[in-house]
Amino acid sequence: MRKLSMDDLNRDSVEDFKNKKKIPLVLVLDNVRSLNNVGSVFRTADAFMAEKVYLCGITGKPPHRDIEKTALGATESVAWEHVPDTLELVKQLQAQGYKVGSVEQAENSLMLNQFQPQPEQKYALVLGNEVFGVEQEVINQSDFALEIPQFGTKHSLNISVATGVVVWDFLSKILAQEV
Repeated sequence: MRKLSMDDLNRDSVEDFKNKKKIPLVLVLDNVRSLNNVGSVFRTADAFMAEKVYLCGITGKPPHRDIEKTALGATESVAWEHVPDTLELVKQLQAQGYKVGSVEQAENSLMLNQFQPQPEQKYALVLGNEVFGVEQEVINQSDFALEIPQFGTKHSLNISVATGVVVWDFLSKILAQEV
């Protein structure tokens, strides 16, 4: 077995990627402190073809060397926007037809393995601050809370890891529906 080279991978150019149809998913970062986490979310959004990343509140925004350190150029391929207020953005997305889910441990949350995205429905997933999670007012406004089942002694995952888990799960379920 031979490791594939960059040429073997035959990746799209940034322009080709921008013009490709994306999965019906946007990511909303609610006051994420770590610029490395922000960069990792960009890279995940690129890998799994999310429509857009919203950077809310104190969340850092490109260009910044610490974001680029983990994004590895994904800030150029993934559409993004900085929005000062997460709650106002959630309301706007809902008005545009998005179902908004806060990725959070909350009363009556839906376990990720039980979540089934509906065909043709647009989704926005809110991921929160590394210490405080998603703001309560944002959870209150959300259409649902989505929880990643965990079986160890820790109570949460790093936001970049959580993003990878939920976006891959979303994409794999969307792809399964297309078969």
